[in-house]
Amino acid sequence: MRFEALITKVQQAEQALEASERSTAAQWQNLKQQWVSSWTPARIMVAGLVSGFMVGRARPLRAASGGGVLQMITALSGLFAGSSAQAAANEAEQAAETVERTAAAVAPEAMASAAQIPNSFP
Repeated sequence: MRFEALITKVQQAEQALEASERSTAAQWQNLKQQWVSSWTPARIMVAGLVSGFMVGRARPLRAASGGGVLQMITALSGLFAGSSAQAAANEAEQAAETVERTAAAVAPEAMASAAQIPNSFP
């Protein structure tokens, strides 16, 4: 086989590989889209109920008698709830500051435009 024929064969193989890669990427994107769209709220509820039932049947806390694990879980949930509440409070404070700055910037313009409107009420 000549050298040019080998180069042509390699180029054809590279083109076939690139076409296969594009096809695989398109199929992967389609799979991800279908996966996300298939998780409707009803299916999420059913999955949660089934997994909760299975965990309840397994009784994972029977090995942890005494309640130490439950106390730790309660403390950790309080910690996470407190941090998420703090984050929400910070966001609300930033939103309030933004509203105040916007109102301060718009108020003089609104007063000026209101002064130009003639009073048509008796």
